[in-house]
Amino acid sequence: MNKNKSNLSFSGVWSAAPTPFTDKWAVDKASVRRMVNHHLRLGITGFFLAGTNGEGPWMPDRERRTLVQTVAKYAKGKLPIAVQVTDNSAARILDNMRTAKEDGADIAVIAPPFFRLNNTPKSLLELYQEAIRSSPLPVGIYDRGNTGAVPIPDRVIKTIYNEPNVVLIKDSSTDPKRRLIALAARKKRPELCLLNGDEFNCVEYLDAGYNGLLLGGGIFNGYLARQILNAVNTGNLTEANRLQKRMNRIMYSVYGGKKYACWLSGEKHLLVQLGIFSTWNNHLNYSLTRSCQNAIARVVEKDTDILLP
Repeated sequence: MNKNKSNLSFSGVWSAAPTPFTDKWAVDKASVRRMVNHHLRLGITGFFLAGTNGEGPWMPDRERRTLVQTVAKYAKGKLPIAVQVTDNSAARILDNMRTAKEDGADIAVIAPPFFRLNNTPKSLLELYQEAIRSSPLPVGIYDRGNTGAVPIPDRVIKTIYNEPNVVLIKDSSTDPKRRLIALAARKKRPELCLLNGDEFNCVEYLDAGYNGLLLGGGIFNGYLARQILNAVNTGNLTEANRLQKRMNRIMYSVYGGKKYACWLSGEKHLLVQLGIFSTWNNHLNYSLTRSCQNAIARVVEKDTDILLP
């Protein structure tokens, strides 16, 4: 059972939302409005924009700003907005933070930098601390474990989690050791909100005491994820695991199997089928195979109760 009793305003199920594009690769504002309304329908707690699933590192700056401004227009006052501001220097991160604040963000999220030379634990810690301590917004930390181009050592993570301006953690490390570091930081700072980003393993993290979930598939599995969260909070792990099994089946169908052959394309194609997005364009050029389309069609037919509750 989830033993954390704090009533943090950021607890619950967040969506690391995908970004809808038009045929001309501009942010599709009409689809953004539908996306916001759909998240409200699912009972989502907050938005995480321009992350990995949101294609923030790949879209032009002007379109990222349009995305944040448009979501803020329709969601401000209804859902908190976190924006990824990751970059290769503290100066660039801070510039992104100021822009995010101007555009309506509530939280600035820092992931590991994309490219750095001559990294040491000291230099990486200084990068994070300068950005965190000078940020005009509260800060979230996106922990990608060892999957990023620039891995952040455990001791650096441990230190930055204790920074007073850090309010939220997106833990996508899939590393039990990092989970223990996060839980230890929250024990010292009960106001720190821990969100699990491993959407295929929600139950374990929630039962360990995480406050909620921050999911790339939140735009289509958010309603089901809320049921998992509720089941864990009431101590019904059998039901939570049953729901997790269903969610995993849906995600593998949408993403193109365990190799994620149709990751972004499949998710966006599903949203087209649901009438939320107008295209499945993605900057990473994921393909959309016939088998993926067929699997998604079966999901739309079989799982409408959680896709469109």
